[in-house]
Amino acid sequence: MLHKSIKFLIENKLVAVLLLAFIVGWGVINAPFSWNTGFIPNDPVAVDAIPDIGENQQIVSTEWNGRSPQDIEDQITYPLTSALLGVPGVKTIRSSSMFGLSNIYIIFEENVDFYWSRSRIIEKLNSLPNNLLPSDVNPSLGPDATGLGQVFWYTLEGRDENGNVTGGWDLNELRSIQDYYIKFGLSSASGVSEVASIGGFVQEYQIDINPELMRQYNINLSQIVNAVKNSNREIGAQTLEINKAEYLVRGLGYVKSISDIENAVITAKDYTSIKVKDVAKVFLGPEARRGILDKEGAEVVGGVVVARHGANPMEVITNVKEKIKEISVGLPTKTLKDGTVSKLTIVPFYDRSTLIKETLNTLDEALTLEILVTVLVIVMMVFNLRASILISGLLPVAVLMVFVAMKLFHVDANIVALSGIAIAIGTMVDVGVILSENIIQHLETSEGKKSINTIVYNATTEVSGAIITAVLTTIISFIPVFTMVGAEGKLFRPLAFTKTMALAASIVVALFLIPPFAAILFKKRAWKKKSSFLIHIFSILIGGVAIFYGYFIGLALVAFGILSILTIKEKVKKEHTKWWQLGIIIFTITALLASYWRPLGFQENWILNFVFVALICFGLLGVFKIFSNYYTRILTWAMENRILFLSIPTLIIVLGVSIMLNTGKEFMPSLNEGTFLLMPTSLPHAGVEENKRVLQQLDMAVANIPEIETVVGKAGRTNSAIDPAPLSMYENIIQYKPEYALNT
Repeated sequence: MLHKSIKFLIENKLVAVLLLAFIVGWGVINAPFSWNTGFIPNDPVAVDAIPDIGENQQIVSTEWNGRSPQDIEDQITYPLTSALLGVPGVKTIRSSSMFGLSNIYIIFEENVDFYWSRSRIIEKLNSLPNNLLPSDVNPSLGPDATGLGQVFWYTLEGRDENGNVTGGWDLNELRSIQDYYIKFGLSSASGVSEVASIGGFVQEYQIDINPELMRQYNINLSQIVNAVKNSNREIGAQTLEINKAEYLVRGLGYVKSISDIENAVITAKDYTSIKVKDVAKVFLGPEARRGILDKEGAEVVGGVVVARHGANPMEVITNVKEKIKEISVGLPTKTLKDGTVSKLTIVPFYDRSTLIKETLNTLDEALTLEILVTVLVIVMMVFNLRASILISGLLPVAVLMVFVAMKLFHVDANIVALSGIAIAIGTMVDVGVILSENIIQHLETSEGKKSINTIVYNATTEVSGAIITAVLTTIISFIPVFTMVGAEGKLFRPLAFTKTMALAASIVVALFLIPPFAAILFKKRAWKKKSSFLIHIFSILIGGVAIFYGYFIGLALVAFGILSILTIKEKVKKEHTKWWQLGIIIFTITALLASYWRPLGFQENWILNFVFVALICFGLLGVFKIFSNYYTRILTWAMENRILFLSIPTLIIVLGVSIMLNTGKEFMPSLNEGTFLLMPTSLPHAGVEENKRVLQQLDMAVANIPEIETVVGKAGRTNSAIDPAPLSMYENIIQYKPEYALNT
């Protein structure tokens, strides 16, 4: 069946062309790079910078303001934890009790669906006994997000039309705008789980009671509380029918101002009502807060956007930015005393899309360099332009097929998963080299006695079994990685998947696409002199257009066209044409490597980088060439001096093990994202003002470092269940200035 499929595609090359177009189109649609092709739809693989290795966790958060951690533990955390132990699929439950807040972390088995576990918790919370918790306590399920869901942080700042900071906004104003306008606007963006606020002051009505007046009027605290509660509600009654028309009867009692609370009646004695204002003072004031946000020494208001579990973080951030543009039109403006118009602006200070783009650019650059190096090696070793085109064309097509598989199997793209593709490049190239060299060998030995289709078919079927066996051996060696569980499995299973899919894609491309295209490329054609001349003129024109738009690879097309025209006019001998063509390709690839790689840095000019790349590439290739020429002698010496030769790899193993044991180990790959997270702590009993003072001094000290672009510090927690930080815990997000200055 395999050989029949190969033969069918060789004989029906149009089917092979359509299959290639289908694979490339589908791969471009699912590519994580978000290529803007214009006419092809875009449905990229979910992409993030780092893999989410957290546990399958849900959070039940309960607030009970003003209560000590011990009261929270005894009356909320312990009863809830005991009740939630019976939820199916639960592996373990952890909890923490702090001032006014209880957080319960329910860890499920890895095979339990994320949203199924949430529904089971909601069922359990709805079926709790009536007297299990205090009457005024309502536990709530945290957002449908993980610890890596915080993808976008921002502050609210007043700025003029030139983007300069103006100030002029009170913290309570900013917090009100954040809570009642911006938060709701950004929450409507697709993929957002929640928008948590932090900083500023939440405005509330506050009642300052005079105990002496309470004693004089013989009023207790519960009477005042009930009076305030009863004054802030509506009462519905029946309907009245007047003149055959029905009217609704209701009592309006919602509090709208301070006077509404002041005039609330507590009790009446001797036909005289005693009101709240008779025993207390009512005023607007800030709510007690457990979180502070500071930017370079100035207290600010901000928020954090949390992406939903399973959403594409890059797509979520894009949606949030579009929503910011939409709601920014409605943000208020204020004219300051000096006449400056201050426009309230949403200013991001942490945007994970920057890291995601850098991660994708790293992969894009790595794949580009690997493909260029591979083509250079193939051209130098095989010395066949057509074979080089076949082998190098295998790589991008196979990579696009991996993107399709990642989309179908819901494998997110991150720096670890995508590195599996880079690892598999070497084996993928080997498949194309084996097949192409066998086709060339059959072409040389056939002497024109067989058709090109037969030659390619025989060459492919001769090595197809060996190719499949060799690749399957590598694939099978990665099977143990798929059995990993926990954090290790989440980290390395995607890598094993992408590497396996890349190798499988290389088999498909090598056995089903390379043969029909090899039959097209290696077929001898008798071009008419005039037609060939026109084709080369067209090639020169295309190269000129490419150069005009900044694609200097067009120089290679121009050089090819000129060389072909000179060959037609017999200015260059045909036997020398091949060497000139290979020379053009080698020079072009080396130039591209020097441009993309820049091993000596951007501070050095392109010529020095080109010379350095040429020395490295041709030096290594020269060493390999010498090794291949003297391989027989080296092998003979190694066989005759077995003990002496085996001492060399033994010494290498010993040195490698000793270095490994004395080198630091890191579970996660290190990322130089240009952002640093500083997390100091203060004394546990430090108050809000002390933490605010220390945080501001820390931010100002860090901001004075010349390499720092900006620093934003957070003390305490945001208004979210996934951030239970105490007030004594700081998180300073430090943005570095760019390491390189380009286009200056």
